[in-house]
Amino acid sequence: MVVRRGPLRILDRVRSPLPSLPAVGTLLALAASGCGADSDATPAGTVTVLPAPADTAPATPARSATLPAPGHLSVHVLRPTRLRAAPGGQVAAKIAPRTEFRSPTVLPVVAQRGDWYAVISPALPNGQVGWVSTRAELVPYATDVRIAVSLSRRQVVVRRAGRTLARFPVAVGGPSTPTPTGRFAVTDKLLTEDPGSPYGCCVLALSAHQSRVPQGWGGGDRIALHATNLPGTIGTAASLGCLRAPEAVVRRLVHEVPLGTVVTIRP
Repeated sequence: MVVRRGPLRILDRVRSPLPSLPAVGTLLALAASGCGADSDATPAGTVTVLPAPADTAPATPARSATLPAPGHLSVHVLRPTRLRAAPGGQVAAKIAPRTEFRSPTVLPVVAQRGDWYAVISPALPNGQVGWVSTRAELVPYATDVRIAVSLSRRQVVVRRAGRTLARFPVAVGGPSTPTPTGRFAVTDKLLTEDPGSPYGCCVLALSAHQSRVPQGWGGGDRIALHATNLPGTIGTAASLGCLRAPEAVVRRLVHEVPLGTVVTIRP
């Protein structure tokens, strides 16, 4: 896949024009969110990155006869699809085969009722799921990667099949612009190719939205986990809601974490 040029619009304290994304090769683009800094404190904690597993994501499509249970399944949307507020209910949103950042639209399945999947999508408000028919044009993928965020500890843990892949400190949202809590998903993986970018090298864009966007901010309301050109803020409450992480970790996660990975953010 080649990522097309376009502005990267992820909620961030930095108010200068956001960088354009250069073309990237077959690596799926990561979404980096460079939430701005209010502090020059030194990083808290240490970064632990374990050896990478041999079988990197995304995996091959799951066989229909052996689909994993909800919670271990993602679906790649092949055609424009309606998300409904309930199985067979009113249309809540419409989604396209590609995201606004031109990544494939891959949604995690968190529940199933008959012929309907409940999925997490950035097209919906925080805390809401949409229902999509299992008869829609979807390609199912098995997934066993999970990301857990503790805001009080300012720490992220990435696990695969229960095994810890990485544990690292992050900057979180400030008191007036807290990082939203709940269950979200990785929607895009982007590379900036600009070491001076406020987003650092790379980003994992999330389905989360910031409900407390500062007055005058024009960069959108999306939240992301990303690298940063302000590493001294890692471990502090310094952003507009994004999670700023060490560059070496995020650079690895863009290869390791599949689209549609569930991200649980707790207080």
